[in-house]
Amino acid sequence: MTNDIYGIEKWGKGFFKILENGNLGLLNPQKKQSKPIDLTKIVKKLNQKLSPPYIIRVADYLEFMIKEINENFNKSIKAIGYKNKFKSIYPIKVNQQSQVIKNVVKYSKKFNSGLEVGSKAELLIALSQNLTKNALIICNGTKDEEFIKLSLLSNKIDIKTILVIESLKELDLIIKISNLLKIKPLLGIRIKLTNLISGKWSQSSGDRSAFGLPVDKITEALYKLKKNQLLDCLILQHSHLGSQVPDIIEIRKYTQEACRFFVEIYNFGAPLKYIDLGGGLGVDYTGENKSKFHSINYSMEEYCINIVETLKLEFDKAKINHPIVITESGRATVAPSSILIFNILDTTIFDVKSCPILNKKDHIYLSYMIQILNYISENRIQECFNDLNYYRDELRVLFRNGQISLSEISKIEKTYLFVLNRIKAFVEEKKLNSNPISNKLNNLADIYHGNFSLFQSLPDMWAIDQLHPIAPIQKLNRKPSKRVILNDITCDSDGMIAKFVLNDGIKDTLPLHEIKKNEEYYLGVFFIGAYQETLGDLHNLFGDTNISTVKLEDNGKFKIVHEQIGDKISQVLSYVEYSSSEVLKIFSEKTNRFYKKNLISNSEKNQLLKNFKASIDGYTYFEN
Repeated sequence: MTNDIYGIEKWGKGFFKILENGNLGLLNPQKKQSKPIDLTKIVKKLNQKLSPPYIIRVADYLEFMIKEINENFNKSIKAIGYKNKFKSIYPIKVNQQSQVIKNVVKYSKKFNSGLEVGSKAELLIALSQNLTKNALIICNGTKDEEFIKLSLLSNKIDIKTILVIESLKELDLIIKISNLLKIKPLLGIRIKLTNLISGKWSQSSGDRSAFGLPVDKITEALYKLKKNQLLDCLILQHSHLGSQVPDIIEIRKYTQEACRFFVEIYNFGAPLKYIDLGGGLGVDYTGENKSKFHSINYSMEEYCINIVETLKLEFDKAKINHPIVITESGRATVAPSSILIFNILDTTIFDVKSCPILNKKDHIYLSYMIQILNYISENRIQECFNDLNYYRDELRVLFRNGQISLSEISKIEKTYLFVLNRIKAFVEEKKLNSNPISNKLNNLADIYHGNFSLFQSLPDMWAIDQLHPIAPIQKLNRKPSKRVILNDITCDSDGMIAKFVLNDGIKDTLPLHEIKKNEEYYLGVFFIGAYQETLGDLHNLFGDTNISTVKLEDNGKFKIVHEQIGDKISQVLSYVEYSSSEVLKIFSEKTNRFYKKNLISNSEKNQLLKNFKASIDGYTYFEN
């Protein structure tokens, strides 16, 4: 078996394993003795009904992460002697898909976990879930009258819905509607902490962040609550450090500052019961275990211990009762549970197997290019590379000026690729990695064209340079011979992935295997459960992919527990204001006009309409 060049053992965290047959195996972290499940077997099963690309959601991974967060906090509370409990809250915005929410609620029920919402639509989702009696629904974000009324009225049917005050204007509206309905609200207050975090989402933290009350407005809000006899309704303090916090020190400092505000508000007279520390628990996408954008320098256990220890120290010092601890760890909860699987449709290989043969009509520079093969050596490798590019560039100028023909420039380009790849092979054979041209050669990558849309399924990779581990799900016991970049199915030059997580760091190319004719070759993109599905757009009208939820069973078996068919073309047409029936009607009329003029036969007309109708009802992606 080859070395783990993709870093699967590092970032896989006990979820994935390279099997003896070279395929990728799924491990069940809850049943460590269970036999791994061959991912290619799941793909073959799905291919009986569905076409790639598709998202595979592994229900066991979601269940495991929910248990990990809750049990680690509970262990920390017991070990440190914290005198209250922990309550996890899942922010719906991280992945609002119905099956995801249902499974989050199902697996977190024994922990009395709740949901966080930031819009009326998300509130409706939360209110319709079968939460336990002690679960909370925490309402953040901007709230209008309808939002506030629904939240207040839901408390009448024993749903604990907490309205978090985001601004003084919003507080005035809550007071007005509360008096109108004669319902006392359950209230929280969102605090803008002054601590700034590092990483991509630093703007989510500090006193310049978008949401919550700044220091100078907190006392104003408290006096307003007291004046309106609602101070006794203020039971929760909320603050948000930001998503994907890379450094554990920042988490400790942030927790300490949140405690200071909590103590002051409690001493003002508010009967605070909950301290909600928001999100921040990161995912180590690269397996580097470092304080970086795509990584974190702490474990789940360390995260929980640091928070609980800081809370106990601060509240003991202030001599107040320990509140219930809440975190909203959405990314860490759902990211590991989803995998995007897509097949490679075609390849653009910048290689030539044999050197073109010279003839008398060829330009002298072509012979000079071939002669480079005679002086490739360690001390002349840079010279070879420079000479090759010089001759090729000069010959391209001649082509542009009409001095050489298309067949001649084709022969020149083939010769260039042949010599270039001999130089690359020499550099690899002699392991000249420190040579200045080594990086230049590595960047001359082949292109593998994948059956997916970057903008639909992996929008963060395009928009904010998020890294997700990518690896083939087969041939992992064979050495890959190609260095590639990935191109998606959209007609957009931005639909390309050119940064990859490998065992030896972040690289500009991905090592992949040569694909034989008629061979199916699949890649997996991992840790895509958070944000990617709901942030995806309809670039080129590629819609939602097919989705399958699987449960891992013993003895290497699995069970498909749910399938969701991806968007049909008729659906994505409706998203952009087209009626599929109207489109079909117009096309039918146009086809009939040609038929009546005897420009097409009846069979041609029927074939056209049949294919058009089939396309309307078809998958938006490439189908075999």
